Amino acid sequence: MTRTVMVVTHGGRPEAISAAAEAVSELERAGFRVIRPGDESIPPSYRAPVGAPSLQESGVLEGVEAVVVLGGDGTILRAAELTRGSTVPLLGINLGHVGFLAESERESLRDSVRRLAERNYAIEARGVLGVTISKPSGESPLTDWALNEATIEKADRQRMIEVSLAIDGRPLESFGCDGVVISTATGSTAHAFSAGGPVIWPDVDALLVVPLAAHALFARPLVVGPHSTVSVLVAESGAREAVVTMDGRRQVVVKQGTQIDIRRGQHPVYLARLSTAPFADRLVNKFTLPVQGWREQR
Repeated sequence: MTRTVMVVTHGGRPEAISAAAEAVSELERAGFRVIRPGDESIPPSYRAPVGAPSLQESGVLEGVEAVVVLGGDGTILRAAELTRGSTVPLLGINLGHVGFLAESERESLRDSVRRLAERNYAIEARGVLGVTISKPSGESPLTDWALNEATIEKADRQRMIEVSLAIDGRPLESFGCDGVVISTATGSTAHAFSAGGPVIWPDVDALLVVPLAAHALFARPLVVGPHSTVSVLVAESGAREAVVTMDGRRQVVVKQGTQIDIRRGQHPVYLARLSTAPFADRLVNKFTLPVQGWREQR
């Protein structure tokens, strides 16, 4: 029986094009049938609009065993768009800078293909966010999702947005700010981390709320439970428009009076894992943390 793998890569970088050619060659040598975006009625630069139906529903992923992703975290997020709603795992091979979601580096490509062919890998489910955007006009809400984070940010660089924050329908605080980031544990090492939020271990089922440059006495990051709903209302004062962005890839401009409700999403994203090293080691390796002296003392 023919085994099928999809290869997704950052199409604009020479290194990615070269790595993709090598990956396809290695996969075919290992006996895989290889498809790529563009081969199966998927535009090469596919970017799902907010609220778009899943490609899983179209049958494109029928029989696909795994997706080999060549690039950084942005390319892996694109691959997650392609596979949303399916159980097809993503195997990330880092060609970017940090590549926190990637499982191996460029120089290990051949070994990664061998492990894939041998089915010598684990599959890890990562929770996602479900995002509902309710506009004041009363039209049907927009729904979307995110693997890393959803952000509500000011559209006008010269003015703050005013937001009201509620947890499980209970008002918590109102303040002016540049925006608010709501992330998964997976996304805690991305935008939320850059904004001063804590790193959350990926097996912690929680939502992280991080205000951006908030003009308030109490505007620290919050970690809320997995069954909670975080609501952000764009208030009638402040900037007239805000931008809601999912994973830095899909966005919609909203007006004052819009409410964004964020909760745990229904369909996790699956990652193929080659390493059994604990998450602490991944942090050390990806961020090049200075721990050598501490280990010598031990």
